[in-house]
Amino acid sequence: MVYNVLKYVFLGPLLRLMFRPRIEGLDHVPESGAAIIAGNHLSFSDHFLMPSILRRRITFLAKAEYFTGGGIKGRLTAAFFHSVGQIPVDRSGKEAGQAAIHEGLGVLGRDELLGIYPEGTRSHDGRLYKGKVGVAAMALQARVPVVPCAMIGTFEAQPTGQLVPNLRRRVTIRFGAPLDFTRFYGMENEKTVLRAVTDEIMYAILQLSGQEYVDKYAAAVKAEQAAEQQGEQDGAPRGRRFPRLPLS
Repeated sequence: MVYNVLKYVFLGPLLRLMFRPRIEGLDHVPESGAAIIAGNHLSFSDHFLMPSILRRRITFLAKAEYFTGGGIKGRLTAAFFHSVGQIPVDRSGKEAGQAAIHEGLGVLGRDELLGIYPEGTRSHDGRLYKGKVGVAAMALQARVPVVPCAMIGTFEAQPTGQLVPNLRRRVTIRFGAPLDFTRFYGMENEKTVLRAVTDEIMYAILQLSGQEYVDKYAAAVKAEQAAEQQGEQDGAPRGRRFPRLPLS
């Protein structure tokens, strides 16, 4: 009930008025049956914009931090994600990833739409990063199509850390033709197959979004940059090596 009220009465109309999204390829989203919507992730507003324009309900796998934040903002965010039935995902390790796959398969088993960002986190610089193979595992196990989706302009409209969006920037939401992976059914335990399927999904997103692609995980690049910044703050020159001193 809360989901429908927000979508059709309050939040949906407000978002469409604020961002004036151009919608392309909406007919590629199946009108019934289970399917995965896999998209790039550029802004916190992505969570709200895509559901606001879809005809069907969609359930997202959202990072657990959205459900556990402190302060007024954190509590409001948690209340929102709980009220609209989104699923918290712990991203701390392999077992957590398996739990996320299990939850996602539950959504698909009810013939619903599942939304997922294969990059695993928001892009911090507007580029498209390497996808994690969980999306492939779910597509093959549930035997469902994957609809690629590109959010265009949301990074400029509301980049990471910016609370108030830039309303002068109009966004585009573009859907591609469903990807069929029937040729890989029964091979969901093959690592090379999971990587091939994931890369095909990311390439489809890349074709829709026109982003620059980085063949690294976004989380790893963020960690590298954070380490470099910390090293600079500590006064240690990057790349400098000290000679090994004799012990005696």
